[in-house]
Amino acid sequence: MDNLTDEDVLQDGVDTGDDFVEQVTLTTDKGQTPVRIDKFLHNHLGHHISRSKIQHAANTGSIVVNGKPVKPSYKIRPLDEIELLIPRSKENYDLVAENIPLDIIYEDDDLVVVNKEQKMVVHPGLGNPRGTLINAMLYHFQNLPNGGEQFRPGMVHRIDKGTSGLLVMAKTEFALAHLAKQFFNRTTDRKYLALVWGDVKEEEGTIEGNIGRHSRERRQFDVYPDGDFGKPAITHYKVLERLNYVTLVECELETGRTHQIRVHMKHIGHTLFNDERYGGNRVLKGTIYSKYKQFIDNCFNIMPRQALHAATLGFIHPTTGKHMFFEAPLPADFTAVLEKWRKYWSNPNSVVADED
Repeated sequence: MDNLTDEDVLQDGVDTGDDFVEQVTLTTDKGQTPVRIDKFLHNHLGHHISRSKIQHAANTGSIVVNGKPVKPSYKIRPLDEIELLIPRSKENYDLVAENIPLDIIYEDDDLVVVNKEQKMVVHPGLGNPRGTLINAMLYHFQNLPNGGEQFRPGMVHRIDKGTSGLLVMAKTEFALAHLAKQFFNRTTDRKYLALVWGDVKEEEGTIEGNIGRHSRERRQFDVYPDGDFGKPAITHYKVLERLNYVTLVECELETGRTHQIRVHMKHIGHTLFNDERYGGNRVLKGTIYSKYKQFIDNCFNIMPRQALHAATLGFIHPTTGKHMFFEAPLPADFTAVLEKWRKYWSNPNSVVADED
């Protein structure tokens, strides 16, 4: 059985305002015998989820098997794909305020806009109990609202670990509810900059296709253009700069699914540069020469993460009603890699010489 932990599912997270639950995803064995799903889940997860809690989740449609909600009495079968969504338990994490510097680009009585550095995880989880944005927020700000979510105070959306850029955090209960509604209704403005493998053919376009858990690689997601599996997702993209074997694109989210940009760009044949999870951490376009491979390795060393940056964020201020808009410049690692590609594109031989 492949049982994903919180670290797998949540810490490599989703950029959305409607996913503040614990998500457990697993696959039953080939030789699995029939057994009630509430009993099965309790046997496997009972150390932190009670059977009554599992039954309640099933009765509210929060247990899905092979893409369809099931009741507590459902009997599991071999190779069933099970997804459980359940409110996060208090005992999971011990939140600790930590004196971690934050790059705050705007603050008032209602909210804070933070430019997250790429190494920082947004909220605590198994494998990342400390050093997160939430730990830092608890130190710098008092009485953050939780809106019923005790372990992510002030949080209305998140971005993946390895992705840099803008996040808004609420400082009051009213701001939390107001901002969460905007994210849920998809009325916020969010644009990302991504460096992707290959020469993107069209100057701009729209990618549509449901995003759901990958059928084999359980730590990945995939696009399902047809059928009911997964959740609808829409990404608009525009080419900003062509650099021969890679392209700098701007992506605008119409929805906010887990790994949306990473999955959608791979779906159209343009995996994000150095995206280890989706195979972008190897040479996907270019020459066969060893010095070109050395050049790519040097780029990977400069930016050891997926080339994705949350560049702009717009929303309506909860109290004033004014439209707020923020921009975050590309971080140093992203800029350095772009410069190397620009130099390579203008004169490949000179860049190879520099790599010696």
